[in-house]
Amino acid sequence: MTKKKRKLRWKDLPLAMKVLAQVGLVAVILFGTNMIMYWQVNKTMQKLDMIYASNVDLTELAESLEAVQTGMYSYLTVKTSDSLEDYYRYEEKYRGMMEKLNDKIMDNPVKLLEKNIRKMSETYLDYTAETVLAKRGRNVEKYKSYYAESLQMYRYLNSYISQLNVQQFKNNTASYRALQGAIHYLEVVSSVVLVLMMSVCIIMLFLMVKGVISPLTGLAATANLVGQGNFNVKMPPTDAQDEVGVVTRAFNTMVSSLKEYMKLTRENMEKEQEMMERELLMEAHLKEAQLKYLQSQINPHFLFNSLNAGAQLAMMEDAEKTCIFVERMAEFFRYNVKKGSEAATLQEEVEAVENYIYILNVRFAGDIHYTTDVDETVLEYKVPSMILQPIVENAVNHGIRNIDWEGKIHLEVKQKGGFIRISVKDNGKGISPKRIRQILNGEIQSEDTPGDSTGIGMNNVISRLELYYKQKDLLTIYSPGENQGTEVTIMIPVDFN
Repeated sequence: MTKKKRKLRWKDLPLAMKVLAQVGLVAVILFGTNMIMYWQVNKTMQKLDMIYASNVDLTELAESLEAVQTGMYSYLTVKTSDSLEDYYRYEEKYRGMMEKLNDKIMDNPVKLLEKNIRKMSETYLDYTAETVLAKRGRNVEKYKSYYAESLQMYRYLNSYISQLNVQQFKNNTASYRALQGAIHYLEVVSSVVLVLMMSVCIIMLFLMVKGVISPLTGLAATANLVGQGNFNVKMPPTDAQDEVGVVTRAFNTMVSSLKEYMKLTRENMEKEQEMMERELLMEAHLKEAQLKYLQSQINPHFLFNSLNAGAQLAMMEDAEKTCIFVERMAEFFRYNVKKGSEAATLQEEVEAVENYIYILNVRFAGDIHYTTDVDETVLEYKVPSMILQPIVENAVNHGIRNIDWEGKIHLEVKQKGGFIRISVKDNGKGISPKRIRQILNGEIQSEDTPGDSTGIGMNNVISRLELYYKQKDLLTIYSPGENQGTEVTIMIPVDFN
């Protein structure tokens, strides 16, 4: 048994077809209205073109008459075959235009004047023809007589054509004014009709679109309530087969199971959040352990050797210098212990370097010539502790120690754009490009440094800068060549502070 075919209903049509049908109906109405107005305007413009057509024809008639007269005169003066052909061509054209004039007796003055012009034109063409024939027959007296008659007739014709043109212009002017008023009236009526039709079409389109959009508006409002956590709302049941009906039924089905789905999703998210928090905590502990490990590598040989130097100084000199030396030593190691796991200001870092240079100059009889160029406006910026002293120490141990010329170290701290540029430059032995690559790649560890040091090597400084600022390539090393010194540069991001 076959299933009964369902009758096609408007609400079963797809939304695209509904919108297309509604917009198409409005477009047809507007198009029809515009076509009617266009037809009326075009018809009026045709009438307007016809008003002055008679004046144009009379002007062309006068020009053709002049051409006939000129052609005849040219033949009489030069008597060539070309001038004769021109005359016959002009005469034929004028005759064709003349035959369009009225030849009947009427009460209309204009038509009567046209009849007179036509008759006079026939007489004129007869005179011109006789003149040409007499000239061709070399009958001088005869062609002169006919030429005089034709010339007089030519002047009469010009006068009558001018009168007719003026009369036609007066009549056409009156018709033009009347037609101009009709055009103005048509413009007003057309504008009113167009505005009315557009208003009707807009209202129709609004009502049609509203009928299509209303179900979507209700669906959006219900979905908003569901989005706020209310799972007890549903759309009214519908048997429509369009897109809105399909979406409505699917939406009601989705709401029925959404509450359970949200519960499961929330439980999964809580578990994932716990795992992420655990991973972040482990990562934080790992980084903290890395920092503490890196900052704890202080070689005790430096402390012992420095204290021995202090003891020797106490034996050789007065207690005042020994006191200053011991104070500098105490300040240096106090800073090292205190700032081992904290951030420091640039001012504290610069002071730590000055204490370190002072201690070395006491030990090595002032062999290190140390200068600074520091911008005091940036001294309060925070940086990882113990990053400058290891660089200066490296310049002493690997740069200016055991050289044959005066060793110099220059510290410069300046702000350059969005960075604070810290430069430690020496005039020592220099570093080979291979050695620079090894240092920057972390291939040289702290045990590669001499025992008479703090034990915090360049790899330690680079690692702590990367951990602190979460950026790479903040430290660079440049050496022009052997025995031409070395410059280590650190770029501190200003925005980080």
